[in-house]
Formats: sequence, C-alpha cells, structure tokens
Amino acid sequence: MKKNLSHPRGFTLIELIIVLTIIGILVGLGIPQYTYSVKRAREAVLKEDLFQMRKLINQYYTDKKEYPPSLQALVDEGYLKKIPVDPITQSSETWEVVRQTLTQEEMMAGKQPGVVDVFSGSEEISTKGTPYNTW
Repeated sequence: MKKNLSHPRGFTLIELIIVLTIIGILVGLGIPQYTYSVKRAREAVLKEDLFQMRKLINQYYTDKKEYPPSLQALVDEGYLKKIPVDPITQSSETWEVVRQTLTQEEMMAGKQPGVVDVFSGSEEISTKGTPYNTW
C-alpha cells in the first residue's frame, strides 16, 4: 500500500478557525435564549407557588375562621409540606406577607393579625416589565 505524501490528512489552520468561528457564533446566539428560558421557567414556578399559597391561606381561613398567623403555621397545620423556595430570590425566607387589618376591638382582645396574602421578596423586573413583588 502506497501513501500519497502530496495530500496529507487532517485539517488546515484556516479550516479550524472557520469551524471555531461558526461554533462561537452559534454559542453566542444560544446563550441569551437559554438565559431567557431559565427566567421564564422561574416565573412560571413563582406564579404557581403564589397561586398555591394564596389558595391554602384561603382554605385555612375557611377551615378555622381566621387567617394563619404566619406561613409557617400553614406547614405546622399540615396545609403545606414546607414553605416553598422563592424561585427568584432562591430563599424560602424572603416571602413578603400582607397581614389583615384588625379592628380596635380585635386588637384590644389580643388578636394577632393573620396573613391574608403573599408576594415575592424580589425587587427584580419580570420579562413582562413588572416587579415580581407586585404579582
């Protein structure tokens, strides 16, 4: 078997540079799309978590005729397995709660205001242009 030395095997430097340039362009186009997809996924999780927690706050009120004193009370009473992690802040400690307004008589009787609503603790702006803490 005779080898033809005039046609060496392999790629030339220019061919490698062209291939690497094309790969770089494709990666450059893909990273923003990937980042956007991750953000949209986190937003979907946030919407679902807020929906579920609000539903359980209302269920707690329906069952006990008072709002839960905290989000932890939903866990303690078996409404939630655990307080969900805010997908935007990556913490279960950053939820912002809205407490009910008590009348003067209720305050005099020693009643504590319960949690009536919950929002994300993040001040970031969503893909729709609204802050997450207003959802």
